[in-house]
Amino acid sequence: MIKDIRRKCVSGYLALVILPVLLVVDGWLLFQAIVAENVMWAIFVVVVGIILIVCLGGFFMVHPNQSRVLTLFGSYVGTAHETGLRWANPFYAKKAVSLRVRNFDCDTLKVNDSSGNPIEIAAVVVWKVVDSAEAVFEVDDYISFVEIQSEAAVRNLATSYPYESHGEGEVALRSNPQQIAEQLKMEVQNRLEKAGVEVIEARISHLAYAQEIASAMLRRQQAQAIVAARRQIVDGAVGMVKLALDELKEQNVIELDDERKAAMISNLLVVLCGEENARPVLNTGSLYS
Repeated sequence: MIKDIRRKCVSGYLALVILPVLLVVDGWLLFQAIVAENVMWAIFVVVVGIILIVCLGGFFMVHPNQSRVLTLFGSYVGTAHETGLRWANPFYAKKAVSLRVRNFDCDTLKVNDSSGNPIEIAAVVVWKVVDSAEAVFEVDDYISFVEIQSEAAVRNLATSYPYESHGEGEVALRSNPQQIAEQLKMEVQNRLEKAGVEVIEARISHLAYAQEIASAMLRRQQAQAIVAARRQIVDGAVGMVKLALDELKEQNVIELDDERKAAMISNLLVVLCGEENARPVLNTGSLYS
């Protein structure tokens, strides 16, 4: 595996001053050789001039949050990270690699969750290159590699968890977003580590049942919500009835036998648990008539 090797390059501003001066000097020497009719010296000066002209091709620019991977005839020689105008061997191939933070918005995928239900899922992956040499040499196209491997990780994550939990403590895609995000980040990082890429964040951006079962699942969710609400209402009503009976007993307001307690409990539960407003009925007779 090829690892990033930092290579210091000559300041381009210094080379920008020296090379033109050398070219001027070389031109003056060529003129002197021609005047003196010294053929060998003239040939030597011309060769030096050609070399200086070739050296002008060694200039390159490194922008902030960018690196340049340097290769010489197919061999990796290092990576330039210093920003600004730089100069290196003109025969170096200088490939620019961006080190900026990037977003990849995964397309909406249709997969089956661990329960076999078809769902739609999409994710956003925030990443950046941390090893330029690995990104260039270990994979063919690191940007395409990030996209394909991220989608594969999202698919694998979706098939490993249910859409919603069906038991206490069960991890689900909808009910445990933070835990799912951490798991997705870990899985994407494991796939992209060989390409010199660091995953900063990975989160699910879209999650829903597929259209063919969305209406049925919506009705099930509504039924579960109604049952949960009814359970809470009943628990509260029972507590209020118990409190009312305890208060009546402690303050000696009235003594009720079991039959009248049952009737009172029934009436209170109807009032507290009913969906419509209760309509009171006045009893002008005695308690037992």
